[in-house]
Amino acid sequence: MTHPGPAIEGLLRELAPQVLGILVRRYGQFDAAEDAVQEALLAAALQWPGAGVPDSPRSWLVTVAGRRLVDEFRSESARRAREANAALLEPIEPGGVPDTDDTLTLLFLCCHPALSAPSQLALTLRAVGGLSTAEIARAFLVPEATMAQRISRAKQKIRKSGSGFAPPAADDRSARLQVVRQVLYLLFNEGYTASSGPGLHRADLTAEAIRLTRLLHRLSPDGETAGLLALMLLTDARRAARTDAQGALVPLDAQDRTRWNRELIAEGVALVSATLGRWPLGPYQLQAAIAAVHDEAPAAERTDWPQILALYEVLERVAPGPVVTLNKAVAVARARGPLAGLTVLAELDGDERMKDNHRLEAVRAHLLELVGDAAAAHAAYRRAATMTASLPEQRYLMLRAAELAPTPDPTRSARPA
Repeated sequence: MTHPGPAIEGLLRELAPQVLGILVRRYGQFDAAEDAVQEALLAAALQWPGAGVPDSPRSWLVTVAGRRLVDEFRSESARRAREANAALLEPIEPGGVPDTDDTLTLLFLCCHPALSAPSQLALTLRAVGGLSTAEIARAFLVPEATMAQRISRAKQKIRKSGSGFAPPAADDRSARLQVVRQVLYLLFNEGYTASSGPGLHRADLTAEAIRLTRLLHRLSPDGETAGLLALMLLTDARRAARTDAQGALVPLDAQDRTRWNRELIAEGVALVSATLGRWPLGPYQLQAAIAAVHDEAPAAERTDWPQILALYEVLERVAPGPVVTLNKAVAVARARGPLAGLTVLAELDGDERMKDNHRLEAVRAHLLELVGDAAAAHAAYRRAATMTASLPEQRYLMLRAAELAPTPDPTRSARPA
């Protein structure tokens, strides 16, 4: 198969949720429509590199997916005869596609209350985020077959719920907002630090997450949605400086801050400044405030770590969790010394939620290195490297481990005369 190339891949990823939204709105069968869209995307990936991208790629995808759907209806049993007749009475013509973006409506549909939270997340990442089943399985740390079954069951539940394809009412929308924000943040995180593969970033995913969060913010300009948007902007502002010319990972302290995107920082700071104090305090607003402190520091050594630590202590009260404790340990280490940071980190020992998280071992290694325990730091860096599927992270961690490797004793390797 000819690889479609990054430009076509990006276009297909952007159009996929829009095409799915159009089909679900028209036919009301989420599961069948999602399968048809996947087939249309595959056909485009095969044909467009050679034949060229059509003038209206979205219409092309809707037409192909619609025909596949009609074919599916025709081959269905009598149980679906009624749907088939309805579909055949309304044939899709190229160019007859509404000029609207239903992605946000699709996002709320995927966060349907009939689904469990893990299923909501998985289905949204597949249907809206465009992640493959394998990518989602890695993000959830489950086998691919398990994730495929979870997504399939979620699609069936959506169909059985009989939900129409329309924006939810205000009360229903409020009830789903928390999950929607969580999904968007997961999508952003997967783009900002890809869980696997040769690249550290996936800019298409971060861009899509920010685009959808902007849409959500216009629909629901509450404090936490504004905080989430600010957090994404303030974090994404550093993306260009996170890798060097060879694609190697550059840690925050060593980044060239002139490469940070000042427009995104200004927008993010303005958003979070306008939000704090006006709305009930939430975890996204607090994380955005922490990101703003980092972004406003003119140099790494001038970062206001006591302020960051104070914000993490508030965050730990508002939304406690192992990742918050892990990040607080870093702030404690920078504000009070690495031994104090290691003491906080010890709170996570034995926490099953973190047993496969490479960042715990990476932070431990860094703090051990700072206290001068090179042997323990070397071992922790190596453990962390084996726990991540991201190649840039693996290389960075192995390089740090190599720099701390014990020097071989020449007398032990000498052969007896």
